Order: sequence, then C-alpha cells, then structure tokens
Amino acid sequence: MQVLRNHWFDLGCILAVVALGHLYVNFNEFTYYRIVLYINLISLFLHHFEEYRIIGTYPEMINKVLFKSELPDRFPLNPQIALLTNVGIGWVSYLGAVIFAESAVWLGIAAIIISFGNFITHTFLFNIKARSIFNAGMITGILQFLPVSAVFFWIVIDQNLGSSLDYLIGIPLGVLLFYTGELKMIDWLKDRDTDYIFPERNLY
Repeated sequence: MQVLRNHWFDLGCILAVVALGHLYVNFNEFTYYRIVLYINLISLFLHHFEEYRIIGTYPEMINKVLFKSELPDRFPLNPQIALLTNVGIGWVSYLGAVIFAESAVWLGIAAIIISFGNFITHTFLFNIKARSIFNAGMITGILQFLPVSAVFFWIVIDQNLGSSLDYLIGIPLGVLLFYTGELKMIDWLKDRDTDYIFPERNLY
C-alpha cells in the first residue's frame, strides 16, 4: 500500500501510455465520442503526473494556499487522501465514462465537468489565491482539459447524443464529484497527526 500511495501518479503515467496505445490500435473502431473520452482519461493521468511528479508542488499549494495550513506537507491533504480521491473518484469516474460511452452520456458529461473544473481552478482560482501566474496542473488544464471539454460538448450537441435527463444528471453529478474530490474528502479525512507525509519534492 505504501508503494501505491507514493507512486499512484507514476502508475497513472504508465497507464496513459497504455491507453494511448490502445486508442491508436482501435482508433477506427471507436466513435468520436469515445475517442474524446479516452483522451480525457489520458489527460487526467498526465494531469496528476504534472501535479505530483513533473512540477510536483500541488500538495503544498492546496494545503498552504487554500487551507492556510501550518503543516503543508501533511495537513489537511496527505498522500493517503490524495490516493483515495484521485484514484477512487477521478480514475473510476473517467474510466466508467469510457467503458459505458454512449450508453451513459450523463457519466461522460460528469467526467468532462470535472475536467473543466480543473481548468478553471488551476488557471484562475489557484493563481488568484496564491497571487501567482503558474501552478502545478495548469499546463494540462489549459492544453488538454479545456480543448477536450470544448470538443466533447461540440460532439454531444452536434450528434444530439445527450437527452435532457443526461444533462440534468451529468452536470450536477460532475459538480458534486469535483467538489467532493477537491475539498470535502480532504476535510472529512484530514488528520493533523497523520503518519502520511508528502516528500520534499511536493513542496515549493
């Protein structure tokens, strides 16, 4: 469990390569809708890799900027919470959207709402809060999540794939999953005395 807790985002990067290869092999068999959701899943894997490895400073930014923590290496966000929220909520919902595709458009809408929420928070909210012009996760937010979200809704609208019920379920569900994963899970599971501590590379 310790290995997974410290390297789930590295595993995600490997899964991004595997998913990209699978998409390449089956590209002609997939609908444009499923292709966009595949790219959305790959974008999520790379987004987490940027947040926790390439740039890596997302944990301290969340703890210090949003929660004003005096223990930014462990409170309120810690490695255990990061694993549970990103894999348990993010990976599961995005993968489910790919698997069920057109048979559950509401789930695809929910996953895209999460992606667009990440673009908004990383591009605007975090920079405003931190009085900065860049943060870990912003690159994939702008270069991947934004265009993927735009293309997704263009396809759904152009091909008339989503019913009113899909929107009524998908949009609130996406907002709920984003809010739960980004804030509430951190609040619910926080532990000032936790043994789970982020390494030095996850700090500024």
